[in-house]
Parts: sequence; structure tokens; C-alpha cells
Amino acid sequence: VIDLGAGTGALTQAILQRCEGATVELIDADAEMLDQARERLAPFAARVQYTVRAFQGPLPACDAAVASLALHHVPTLAEKRTIFSAIHAALPPSGVFVNADATMPADPSARQAEYETWAAHLVSCGIAEERAYSHFAEWADEDTYFPVEDELAALTEAGFDAACLWRVAPVTVIKATKSATP
Repeated sequence: VIDLGAGTGALTQAILQRCEGATVELIDADAEMLDQARERLAPFAARVQYTVRAFQGPLPACDAAVASLALHHVPTLAEKRTIFSAIHAALPPSGVFVNADATMPADPSARQAEYETWAAHLVSCGIAEERAYSHFAEWADEDTYFPVEDELAALTEAGFDAACLWRVAPVTVIKATKSATP
């Protein structure tokens, strides 16, 4: 399994705990995040590999790929399509890519409603409402949230059969499967 934008390794930990015998390569551009992952994943040391690099570029062959709260850092759909194509190329027939990330509607009023829902969630976690909206403004400098329909279209263009499995504003889980036949 390849974990793109693996960060501190939380998703990899869940995979390794549930999939005995699985091995995971964590890919992240932030070496400090991967250092935290090394600590978290120490009990699984023989089953993990760490690679400091960006998402872009060819990926090693894998049976499955995952990303969680990572690909919203990719600023354009064209760049995402390129990454999705690299994932597609790395997978065998019937290989699966699962992406959990934030998506936002294209319609401005629907988008605003999603931000309000998100802010309410942050407030329920103890963050002041004005700070929640400040976070959104700060994150806007490096994060891009596309409509789920655009994400699915980009995956389809990369050769996947893609479907939204779950969405609770704005968090979305998408499964993309490579065809069983070339």
C-alpha cells in the first residue's frame, strides 16, 4: 500500500493494525511529519518504508493507494489528474485508490453553507467561531477544495471507475478502482 501525504502515519497505523501482513510506503514531503510517523509506527517497523518527496512523479508499483486529508494541497485539477494518472499506473488491474479529503460545492451559497457546517463542528470541538473562520482564511493560502463531481471526473479521466462512498460536509471518501482488464 502507498499512503500519499502520510503525515504522522495515523491512516497507515489503522491499515497495519487491521491488515496483517500488509506493508505500507509512506510518502510525504515533510520529513518532520514522517519522523512523527516513525515514532507512531515503531511496532510495525518491519512493515513500513518512509519516502520524503512530493506527490508528483511516478510512484512505485503497489496493490492499493490511499490518501487522507492530503490532496487538498494540490492547487489545480490538472495537477490532480497527473497525480491520479501516476496512481493508476502504479496499481495492478482491479487495484484500488481511496481518498478521504475535503470537497466543496461549486455553488457559492452551497459552499458558504458547508463552511458554516464546518465552523459549527470546529466550535463543537472547543474552537471559537471567529478562530474557525480565521483558520479557513489561513488555509486558503495553501488548500484548494474542489467539488466532489470534479474530483470524480478527474479520476475518471485518469482511467479509474470512481465513486463517492461517503460525504458529510465537507469530508468526502472516494473509492477509485482500476479496471480489471487493460
